[in-house]
Amino acid sequence: MNPDAIKDLLLYSLAFNYVTLMIWFGVFSLAHNWMYRLHSRWFSLSTETFDTIHYAGMALYKIGIIMLNIAPLVAFWLVF
Repeated sequence: MNPDAIKDLLLYSLAFNYVTLMIWFGVFSLAHNWMYRLHSRWFSLSTETFDTIHYAGMALYKIGIIMLNIAPLVAFWLVF
């Protein structure tokens, strides 16, 4: 694979992952009660615990995006 193809792949992956993160945040903020009711059928969670789990999940997902997409993309831009 040539460097340009890797850059394109990382850029598309970055866009896909950020769109996924924005959809997750949008559904979480706009349909919070519906999501909480859906998940509380299966698990015994308080609202605070539910919010904490989702906030931590979004934070970990964003850290993964930074480490696995942005950092390699910046490295490729600096080297090539």
